[in-house]
Amino acid sequence: MNQFELLIHNEILMSAVAGWTVAQVLKTILHLIVTKKFVAERLVGTGGMPSSHSATVCGLATGVCINYGTGSVEFAIAVIFAIVVMYDALGVRREAGRQARVLNEMMEWFDSMGKEMTAEDRLKEFVGHTPLQVLVGMFIGIGLAILICNYIII
Repeated sequence: MNQFELLIHNEILMSAVAGWTVAQVLKTILHLIVTKKFVAERLVGTGGMPSSHSATVCGLATGVCINYGTGSVEFAIAVIFAIVVMYDALGVRREAGRQARVLNEMMEWFDSMGKEMTAEDRLKEFVGHTPLQVLVGMFIGIGLAILICNYIII
C-alpha cells in the first residue's frame, strides 16, 4: 500500500474527518433553512450548530478508544485533547464572540456619528458555541466513529 492508501484507510483519521465534514455540511444546511440564504463560508467557518470542533475531536477520541482501548496512552491523550477543545469552544471562543458583538454595536454607533465603517472593520461574532451545539457535535463525532470503526470497511 502506498502512503495515500494508508492515510485513507486510517479509521481514526477518517472518523475525525467525517465528524468535521458532516458537522460543517449540517451547519451550512441549518443556516440555509434559518436565514433562507446560502453562505458558503458556513462550510468552513467556526461557530454555529453543530460544533464541528466537537465532532472532530470526539470522532478522534472514539476512534482511538475503539482501536486502542480505554486504558491506552493514546486514548488518554485524545480525551484530554477533546476536553480542552470543547472547553475552549464553550468558554474562550464563545466569550470572544460576545465581545465581538458588543464591539460591532459600538462601531455601528460610531458609524451613526459620521465615522464610516467598512465590512472589513466588523469583527467575526460566530466563533464559539453554546452547550447544545457542543453536545450535538459530540454525538455526531461519536456516532460516526462507531460506524466507521465497527461497520464500514475502509
